[in-house]
Amino acid sequence: MKALSVIIAGAGIGGLTAAACLIQKGFKVRIFEQASALGEVGAGVQSSANAVKVLYSLGLRDELEKVAVRPQAFEFRRFDTAELMHSVPLGNAHESTHGAPYYHLHRADLHDVLARKVYALDPDCITLNAKVEGFEESSAGVTLKLADGRSVSGDVLIGADGIKSAIRAQILGETPVSYTGDIAWRAVIPVEQLPSDIMARVSTVWCGPKKHAVMYYLRAGAVMNFVGLVEHDQPETESWTQKRPWAELKADFVGWHPTIQTVIDAIDRDSCYRYALNNRPPVANWSTPLVTMLGDAAHPTLPYMASGAVMAIEDSAVLARCLEEGLNDVPAALQRYQRNRLERTARIVNGSTASRALYRIEDEAEMRQAFHDQDLSKARTEWLYSYDPLTVPLP
Repeated sequence: MKALSVIIAGAGIGGLTAAACLIQKGFKVRIFEQASALGEVGAGVQSSANAVKVLYSLGLRDELEKVAVRPQAFEFRRFDTAELMHSVPLGNAHESTHGAPYYHLHRADLHDVLARKVYALDPDCITLNAKVEGFEESSAGVTLKLADGRSVSGDVLIGADGIKSAIRAQILGETPVSYTGDIAWRAVIPVEQLPSDIMARVSTVWCGPKKHAVMYYLRAGAVMNFVGLVEHDQPETESWTQKRPWAELKADFVGWHPTIQTVIDAIDRDSCYRYALNNRPPVANWSTPLVTMLGDAAHPTLPYMASGAVMAIEDSAVLARCLEEGLNDVPAALQRYQRNRLERTARIVNGSTASRALYRIEDEAEMRQAFHDQDLSKARTEWLYSYDPLTVPLP
């Protein structure tokens, strides 16, 4: 039997991971990406063992080790006193329990590692300057339509084209979108511009009224990643490349701990980015007989649990397994993939939304009790990090 021909819309982290997984299994894969050059914007990605196992299965361990940071813990601290409210052990504890490390990665570094892998597997896999408009499908196959009038046909189409997905729009039509009330600041700071003892190799969530901030190291410890999530009456666009005045960032965190002030003061005044965070509830279906989606196209996820990229990587591995084992019946394979991903990804989407409230509790004693009651360390170990997309049963 000839190998199935798979078309992927979008060459982001999810699309590239899916391509690498599928090519390894013998599929013919073609990716169509609207950008004129490969690259990623944004900054930090957190990748727990459940996703790292997939990346290791692609032979990327050595390349990841060159650019990753292995944090020792997830810490949740009070915004003003720095009191430790809760800690999730990572480092050796995470790796020994789950079989792979927990990584902090710069989004551009992870994207580059994946792109080089795809090119090594198939130098002709990726077509740039190819904006996706939609698709047509029939019993003979599926045809991807591009904005410049070109089209390409195959056996399967995967929409990995993000929150503004043309594939999602055609399958689902308009879906509800609501502004969370939060905007997100992002910036990276070279560590030489910070005190050497400013923070251990951890991921710190600073929790406080109406806002929280996240800090962790990237690029083998060369830079600090800062994300500030703040309640604002007026939403921004969802663009990660929109710059805003540093003075507005500084004003948003007046009265916060000196560590936060030191980091904000070290940020390049011309490199402060701010965008809106919108919520999109989980949907009950993201497939047609020959077309499916993964990552943000299927289940857009807020960043409050640091698992959006992880879910796209998991999706890719599970989808590749389902297609490999269901070559004779693509519609059934896509339904099997969807059936095995809907509940888990919905749990992440809903859990991420709920986490915002936990991080914003105003009363200190109430916050301390809430972290104790939820015990994030136990919960995430039991169901989030323990999942293995390479071996999990797929009924």
